[in-house]
Amino acid sequence: MKIWVDADACPVVIKEIIFKAADRKKVHTTLVANQPVYTPRSPFIKSLQVSSGFDVADDEIVKRLEAGDLVITSDIPLAAEVIEKGGMALSPRGELHTEENIKARLNIRDFMDTMRASGIQTGGPPPLNQADRLAFANHFDTLLTRHA
Repeated sequence: MKIWVDADACPVVIKEIIFKAADRKKVHTTLVANQPVYTPRSPFIKSLQVSSGFDVADDEIVKRLEAGDLVITSDIPLAAEVIEKGGMALSPRGELHTEENIKARLNIRDFMDTMRASGIQTGGPPPLNQADRLAFANHFDTLLTRHA
């Protein structure tokens, strides 16, 4: 298993959790982004900068992804592609996207996009809090342990 991080929107605190776990579990981890991304010196952690553009980083992750790999992303359409390709998708809030729940999440996302396009202010997700960090760390560790 490899870990792929949709790094442009991934919170720093979540990246730190990923870095520690990747080194501890010796799992190859790649942060994919449109801009330079900090990575600690580690034989298991690297970054991949892609050109700017809509979904360029997402497309690169899907292209390189192999069945059984784990992708960290809050992007629901990317999570759907990951699942379709046999990978696992975990949000920075610790929500595991699965075949059973991804269609409902895509529908909600599309509905919210339609509302925003019609001028309704929907706001964004609440700020990442300590409970979210803990949920991510616990779920992430469980996935790494299960697939070690």
